[in-house]
Amino acid sequence: MPRTKATPETPPTAATQPPPDADAQAFLRAFRGSFTSALRWHHLDALWAVLRADAEGGWYLYAVGEAPPSAPATAAQVRRFIDELDALLRREHDEDYCGIVYADDLKAPGFVKIYDPNNLGVVCGFSDNPPLPGWIMSKRRPVDLPAAQPAPRGRRRWWQRLFG
Repeated sequence: MPRTKATPETPPTAATQPPPDADAQAFLRAFRGSFTSALRWHHLDALWAVLRADAEGGWYLYAVGEAPPSAPATAAQVRRFIDELDALLRREHDEDYCGIVYADDLKAPGFVKIYDPNNLGVVCGFSDNPPLPGWIMSKRRPVDLPAAQPAPRGRRRWWQRLFG
């Protein structure tokens, strides 16, 4: 009986990862979709008012980098999140404009990205590797965004050189 030569395992790649389920795909499509900025502070006030009025709407509150929530927040949790986040943004984003909160629809949002004032990078405009938001409010169950994002090309090349 011929012996087979042992080979080292190949590192996991996007091609070897199982495909995300339909809910995860829907969340990622929504995440990559079109968004409008609450550019001025009064735009953010109007967005918060819409979100407070819909606090019982089945919102998932996700701090990117933490484990994604498996269940929507309560109305009280949504309102507290908005109050605390508004205070943090106004305290730490010392600008006369907001511009770091984006919604898929400012008047009837289903997905809101809130960028951390201390980790902005290139939020607006174009970047090959834009920063992830700090927080997300979504009516879709979130996925682990850091794990779902492709590695920057330079890191992929490094990985391929290491194991290729």
